[in-house]
Amino acid sequence: MNLRRLMFDMMLAWENPGAEEGLLKNNSTSCNPVEIEDEDEGSIFYANSTSLAVQVNDMKTVGLSAFTRIAPSCPIIADLVTVHNLFDALTCSSGGRLHYFVYDKYLKSLDRVFRSIKGVMQSSLASSFNLDAGECIVAIDGDKPIHPVLQHIGISAWPGTLILTTHALYFQSIRVGYGDKIVKYDLATDSNQVIKRDFTGPLGVRLFDKAVMYKSSTLTEPIYFDFPELGSPSRRNYWLAITREVMQVNRFIRKFNLEDIQRAEALSKAVLGILRYSAVKEAFHIAPSHFKTTLTFSLAEKLPKGDMVLEALYNNYFQLLDTSLSHLATEPAVDKAPQTHSVPFSLYALSRMGFNLLKRKNETGKEISFCAVCVGVTKSLEAALQESFLYSERIEAARATVDQVKVEGLDANVALMQEILFSFIHAGKLIYSLTKWEDPLKSFLFLAFILYVIQSGLVSYTVPSVFIVFAVVMLWHKYSEEGKLLEVLEVRPPPAKNPVEQILILQEAISKLEDTLQAVNIVLLKFRALLFAAVPKVCPCCCFRIRVCLLRDIA
Repeated sequence: MNLRRLMFDMMLAWENPGAEEGLLKNNSTSCNPVEIEDEDEGSIFYANSTSLAVQVNDMKTVGLSAFTRIAPSCPIIADLVTVHNLFDALTCSSGGRLHYFVYDKYLKSLDRVFRSIKGVMQSSLASSFNLDAGECIVAIDGDKPIHPVLQHIGISAWPGTLILTTHALYFQSIRVGYGDKIVKYDLATDSNQVIKRDFTGPLGVRLFDKAVMYKSSTLTEPIYFDFPELGSPSRRNYWLAITREVMQVNRFIRKFNLEDIQRAEALSKAVLGILRYSAVKEAFHIAPSHFKTTLTFSLAEKLPKGDMVLEALYNNYFQLLDTSLSHLATEPAVDKAPQTHSVPFSLYALSRMGFNLLKRKNETGKEISFCAVCVGVTKSLEAALQESFLYSERIEAARATVDQVKVEGLDANVALMQEILFSFIHAGKLIYSLTKWEDPLKSFLFLAFILYVIQSGLVSYTVPSVFIVFAVVMLWHKYSEEGKLLEVLEVRPPPAKNPVEQILILQEAISKLEDTLQAVNIVLLKFRALLFAAVPKVCPCCCFRIRVCLLRDIA
């Protein structure tokens, strides 16, 4: 509790560096006497209204700058890559200001998640999976009857327990007469793994959007993990996100050939990110996704120019870990001045809490004790993150614009398309009327123009000329009407139709499609007859019968 209040007071001090000492003291002490109830003790919305009003005060809230500067100093609480998204998740309902009771609730939830995973690691269930050295459990599901997990292979399905570790997925199926069979799906090797959301149902029928599909080059067919639940597929989305995070961190390890301490530190960052993600989900019932996710390596993979973020993370953090540890292994640290090396903070934090991600035990504390903190190694990483976030904001703005112009309904979309393509449709109708010789003079002039183009050999210049015209029009609009907005595109929606009319329209459209397919097949049959210079015969037992009149036309 004292550490939580101390860090929050540090954020307040960073937020108001010129404030008087008494003001900061009041801010600190005002948080002390009030205990906000968590989910185990009650709800914050049913706490004492006077106590709650005391804490919800602009003078006792923290902004983005202070949180992103102080919180990453403790790797368990936040990570430098995802700290902005974590702040957005914690302040999504408070207007971008972090209150102490929200911060305290998040830390309490994080503590419960750590204790839960540590309990699973020390249970007999974990020992039955025979985990490798340095392998750590990060999530478990299906161990309770009220939250089952089903594994679908073909048309068969079995309930069981699903466990995610830093290296693989384990599924312990419960099959009558077969015992408890444990299957391992490796996520650490490069076997072209693909994991995505999918539909499942009884006997292989795709009915419910509650499953995760996993396939790799080592499997003969995809595996489906079904998370049945009422309402939205929150369990499925959670497992999909954390499994992708494990896959991404192992890809990062393979890409940069990380070994020993580097590899363990990367896995530690991923584990801490997953535990923070779980804490936010359990405490506030939200699961940020896409550009707002709090998973480190998944965010770097989704962000535009995310490869630059990963390279900066390696060059300014993991590479220095290798330099410092190899250097300290050969020379004693007594006579050395402090070097600019980075410390594997995430690995050290997990090790102090009982999680061992090193293949050799009792190695972490001995090696970390000789490391010194590198000052300024995060500048390049922060610059890469800032540039990437800038591009992501532009992409989100573009997506929001696209979502605003989406129109619902088939008839409305057809009407909108006709309005947008009005000029092209009008030109097509004009050319079609010329081919019908409705106006002989215009049709003759059009035919003469086409013959002149063909005779002069200008056909090859047609497509480039069209692109040049488009480019000239675009440049003219850009420089002559700079800053001018497009006029509103007005589309008259078609009259609303009842379900019976919609069914009749659909039936008519299907009939037209059938007629079109028949016409295309007739044309293909004619070309086939001309190609082989033979008249096809009618086969009485053929599934597709050709009428005699059609054969006469072909002949």
